[in-house]
Amino acid sequence: MKNTLMKYKYIILILLLLILPFPLSRINDYFLHIVIVVAVYSILALSLNVIVGYAGQFALGHAAFYGIGAYTAAILMTRSGFSFWSAIACAAVMTGLCGFLLGLPVIRLKGDYLGIVTLAFGEIVRLFFVNWVPLTNGPMGIPGIPHPTIFGFEFTTRINFYYIILALLSITAFIIYRIVYSGFGLNLLTIRKDESLAESIGIRPVKYKLMAFSIGAFFAGIAGAFWAAYISYISPDAFKYMDSINILSMVVLGGTASIPGSFLGAFIMVLTPEILRYVNDYRMMVLGIVIVCMMIFKPSGFIGEKYRQFNFFGMKGVHLVGKNNETGKGRS
Repeated sequence: MKNTLMKYKYIILILLLLILPFPLSRINDYFLHIVIVVAVYSILALSLNVIVGYAGQFALGHAAFYGIGAYTAAILMTRSGFSFWSAIACAAVMTGLCGFLLGLPVIRLKGDYLGIVTLAFGEIVRLFFVNWVPLTNGPMGIPGIPHPTIFGFEFTTRINFYYIILALLSITAFIIYRIVYSGFGLNLLTIRKDESLAESIGIRPVKYKLMAFSIGAFFAGIAGAFWAAYISYISPDAFKYMDSINILSMVVLGGTASIPGSFLGAFIMVLTPEILRYVNDYRMMVLGIVIVCMMIFKPSGFIGEKYRQFNFFGMKGVHLVGKNNETGKGRS
């Protein structure tokens, strides 16, 4: 009975998502734009959650991967004649490779040290966008990025782009869900909790952290490539340090090591500035106060990680939780 109710809930949710753009576009087309932005940042939050929430790596340069994906797709589409679909695949592979290369020298760093290095990486990438003028067009950015097409049909309206990002978000969420609720995800959680314990039972922390960085960067590149095609223009100003902080805030607010938390965090962090637009001088202060309060009173976020003892395939494993490293019980 419970499983039947869950199936009906999913069917209703899918139907609502499919018809959502039509009433929104009739009320105000800008509302549909906000939904698209929420979906883009949901992908970014999901991808960063793999690194921060599951692998426990304090990364502050996620906007760099987002930017690399956007610039890779934009350059391929404007200068090499690539279609959107091939460009987004190349962008994902490129950012995944960048994540792997970044992880190689820094993966043994922890805490603030890793945060500083990834922050520096983000600034280096932004300066690269600004100063390599022959390739990136410098501060002027890259305009005229073509829209996606398929079988002669060109995606030009926000409703068209809504369905593209909905498909990309669904694929991203499904793949990340399968990854983190597998033995791989259980190993990441073990490494996050206690690396010495992980090594003692044969888990290699460096290998899994590198894979987490690569996976997170891969999906950030997909979000960046979509954004480039959606806006039809990119510049270095779109991938600043504050963007990395915003994405990290989404993970912290929504809940670390929680897929629903990534959606909720993206929704809150995108919608709140819009609601506070009329008090523009104070909105960053309000957001800062909210984040500080969350860190003090609910550090695991609104929808924090659930304790679990079984992975996606039903294979029993150990997840250490609590202050005294007690074994968690139940399923998630």
